[in-house]
Amino acid sequence: MNVDIQSLGTFNQLAHEGAEEATRSMAQMTGIDAVVDVTKITLLNRDDVGEELTGREFVGVQFAFDGVLEGDTVLVFDADSAATIADALVPGDSPDEAMARSGVKEIGNIMMSGFIDGWADYVEATIDHSPPEYIEKSGADVLPDAPTDADYQQVFVFKSQIEWIDESVNFYIYMLPEYEPLAELMMEQADTEDDAIPIDKLQTFNEMTTKGTQQAADNVEMMTGIPTDAEVTQISFAPITDVPKQVGTETYVGTVVEFTGTPSGYLMVLFDEVSAVTVAEAMMPIEMESDELTDQHTAAIEELGNIMTSGFVDGWANVLQTSVEHTPPRVVHDMGRAIVDPLAAQVGQHQEHAFIIESEMKTDDIEFEAEILALPNEKELREALEALDVERANETQADVEQIFE
Repeated sequence: MNVDIQSLGTFNQLAHEGAEEATRSMAQMTGIDAVVDVTKITLLNRDDVGEELTGREFVGVQFAFDGVLEGDTVLVFDADSAATIADALVPGDSPDEAMARSGVKEIGNIMMSGFIDGWADYVEATIDHSPPEYIEKSGADVLPDAPTDADYQQVFVFKSQIEWIDESVNFYIYMLPEYEPLAELMMEQADTEDDAIPIDKLQTFNEMTTKGTQQAADNVEMMTGIPTDAEVTQISFAPITDVPKQVGTETYVGTVVEFTGTPSGYLMVLFDEVSAVTVAEAMMPIEMESDELTDQHTAAIEELGNIMTSGFVDGWANVLQTSVEHTPPRVVHDMGRAIVDPLAAQVGQHQEHAFIIESEMKTDDIEFEAEILALPNEKELREALEALDVERANETQADVEQIFE
């Protein structure tokens, strides 16, 4: 079954407009100003849904919906945000626990009804939803179980992140539709098959990315002695203008390369500043006296970024049976959005939306975390997927001796 780029763009816009309508409803009820920061469609392994929520306490309001679309959607607040909303609904009083729950449930009902109704209006079909259910759990447990399908281990997730103006508080809307109804609806809405992507090949490409990330992690361990594992790997789809928002405002140290071939685009290896110092010093023959980022640290990051990039991109080339080359790594040290913005602008000269390939690697032994982000040319990615032989998906292993020449 195929999914076309136009439908992905349309459905992403629907989710974004639904989140904006829900946010306006909240503002009218509470007086709290908020904006929808980013909306994206993500394809990822079922077990990784909600990974970004790990380590925090949340409350939520969940609905099941059925009709032309089936699945679950949930509005997720961190615990402090929920208390603020309850206070806004009952000004002058300190609401007890029951009243706070009731307030969150009430506002969630109004917000999410508008969210679902927007989808129904667009497709001109009925989408019913269940009464709201209040949820209070930790991390990803606040989300409903991802839809199950014996034929597919990966799921599409719609996620909007909403940011309170003048407050460092975020909340989220997750929509987890059943796979088959979503795919069928996308096909019905498509005007052309010219830009369609086979979903099974998109999933295979995601699996390739996971293996490529593990290859990069193995290269890190080989060079530093730090046991490193690949974590979440996902392919997200968002408007090109929202791509820099995927990274955030934290400061990163890493490398950027441009890769050419099929596909072409940009690849970033990004470390937070603490991880950059840690992993760089693990590569050095002598102990550094300074905790600050020095020229020696930067040189080590440049070398490591080159090795990680080569392992990652060579794995693609092996499976796609194409030539994928990359430029020497350019070291970057800046706010995440500032790093990604000029790259998105380059890609955006030829397309309105982008696929963002995101991977993470971590270690439990020390404070270390890294991200790999690829921003491929949409048309060339589609051509590569069309030619992809899914039976070659296990051939991502790169030639380590060639990499280290």
